[in-house]
Amino acid sequence: MLRKPENPMEAAELFAGWEDTLIWSALQGILGQVYLSESGASGAITAGDFCFFAGEPDRELAELLSGCAFEIAVPRDASWGRLLEQVHGTHASLRMRYAIRKEPEVFDREALTKIRGSLPEGFALHRIDRELYDRAGSEPWSRDLVSQYPDYKCYERLGLGFVVLEGERIVSGASSYGTYRGGIEIEIDTHRDYRRRGLALCCSAALILECLDRGLYPSWDAQNVGSVRLAEKLGYHFSHAYPVYEIGYGPKK
Repeated sequence: MLRKPENPMEAAELFAGWEDTLIWSALQGILGQVYLSESGASGAITAGDFCFFAGEPDRELAELLSGCAFEIAVPRDASWGRLLEQVHGTHASLRMRYAIRKEPEVFDREALTKIRGSLPEGFALHRIDRELYDRAGSEPWSRDLVSQYPDYKCYERLGLGFVVLEGERIVSGASSYGTYRGGIEIEIDTHRDYRRRGLALCCSAALILECLDRGLYPSWDAQNVGSVRLAEKLGYHFSHAYPVYEIGYGPKK
């Protein structure tokens, strides 16, 4: 029997030492959901498209993702990975993600300001306001720039982001995918027709500078090697690769 603890910090010991800001956010009661097994020896945290598993492998927790359209399952250890494979079979695909070091003093403001100002001619950089929040959320490719915040009021309070416009069209963006005390988790998206033009780099630099001005840490976790390279251009350093399972039982909505 699974339960949602009234105090999310009840699960803190299970996830202790796991440096992921989506976990921190859920434990802090900001964004995300915490689940515990009846014994409290196992836990899962769901946040956006991610689900983190810790403690003793528990089949009921692993079955949380049964029937989901798309979820990235992050096992704490190999035993959880084996259980996820057993429970979800061919619906679970092993992938690698890339952790980026959390180094608050690493950023070079002068370099980031120069990057922010290098936007190619014909494009404009804008902070995400109510109108841009609605527009970003209306298109599949840009939805994750704002999708973790149920409405603009919530995004205005907890989120932060910038987009690049060509005319009135959003073509790239850097925004918060998650929010925790002291920082955000960065989400980067660029329309496929506008990639490799430096747009994401400019957006990211603008977002990092805004975070630094507000005393927030801009955390970065990379889906692929290209994201690692982009992060390194902004001053971040690679930490390590780690396994995840993409679990899907139908088209992602």
